[in-house]
Amino acid sequence: MHIAIVTETYPPEVNGVAMTLSRLANGLVERGNYVSIVRPRQQVYDRPGCCTPPEITLVAGLPVPGYRGIHIGLPAWGRLQRLWHKDKPDVIYIATEGPLGWSALRIARKFGIPVLSGFHTNFQNYARHYGATALRHVILAYLKYFHNRTAGTMVPNQKLADTLTTAGFENVSILARGVDSRLFSPQRRCQQLRRAWGAHATDPVILYVGRVAAEKNIQLAIESFYRARQEHRNLRMVIVGDGPLYTPLQRDNPSVIFCGIHTGKELAKYYASADIFAFPSETETFGNVTLEAMASGLQVIAYDYAAAAMHIQHGSSGLLVPLGNSEAFKTTLCEAVKFAEARQQMRGKAREYAMTIDWPTIVETFETHLIASVPPIGGFEEVSDDTCVEGGK
Repeated sequence: MHIAIVTETYPPEVNGVAMTLSRLANGLVERGNYVSIVRPRQQVYDRPGCCTPPEITLVAGLPVPGYRGIHIGLPAWGRLQRLWHKDKPDVIYIATEGPLGWSALRIARKFGIPVLSGFHTNFQNYARHYGATALRHVILAYLKYFHNRTAGTMVPNQKLADTLTTAGFENVSILARGVDSRLFSPQRRCQQLRRAWGAHATDPVILYVGRVAAEKNIQLAIESFYRARQEHRNLRMVIVGDGPLYTPLQRDNPSVIFCGIHTGKELAKYYASADIFAFPSETETFGNVTLEAMASGLQVIAYDYAAAAMHIQHGSSGLLVPLGNSEAFKTTLCEAVKFAEARQQMRGKAREYAMTIDWPTIVETFETHLIASVPPIGGFEEVSDDTCVEGGK
């Protein structure tokens, strides 16, 4: 089966959506499918030999102002029309809802290609972090209009599915996430790296991994670290990732260790070399880093929703905090730092649980959804669509 994936982010970019799509795409290839990717060109990442993904078509994109490393895809009607006329996919999966996604949806309709979509990012919840709270309902209405023009929308957890269904989204289904517990493992713990952080063998280290951006609520993790450090002077905090707040936060917090972006085995080493994973984001659709931290044997502290709510048993395999309660988050982190024996027990339980979640099962479910969307031969004809125009990039 030929499956086309349209997305505005894909490796070697580093974020949860890109990682998820890479796992899904490569898993589909391993199951005998032909997978093609359409995404914007990323000047920072698109270097010769930087990666070997499935078949990729690069289209024009523009950087998002004030958000380095992120590009939005421009409409590509003509390019997609020529591409899919030459090699028509059996089904298309649209992962992002921007202009590129719209043009893919229109061409798919013209050619009679079934389309499924994924809800990977809570853009409507980003609004309040960027001074656009009043636009939240407008953004949600746009997303609903987009997704309801596809055959169905896949989301990573039941709570989000219920929320979107209540908001009027149609044909919502669940596609969970997995974790590579061979890559992310406590066995990658590195004492040399810990010494570079100034941490001795028994000194606790707090880790944050993800975008260094307002919507991740990273300032709360830093504030929690400073409060806990009042009683535990040997406490360290490490931040792995990049984003628009990286430079100002690094400048204003000399006690915090900023390490930039790391991937693969190097990232796994950073996870395993820490002790506590602090993740205060309130805007996740899932949060892949939660599972990566659990697989690495860390005690996770996160709000009680998305991946944390799905996979953490409070007090056993991690610590959950009521969503939005920043004071409780700080208190919980301080308590975690204080009780080393309980922390060690939770780390072991987290690792045990993460080892039961694998990507092959998720990919098989994804493939099943895609196959189900393809009509019988002769059951789906091309339709005219006057909004499709030639000349796209």
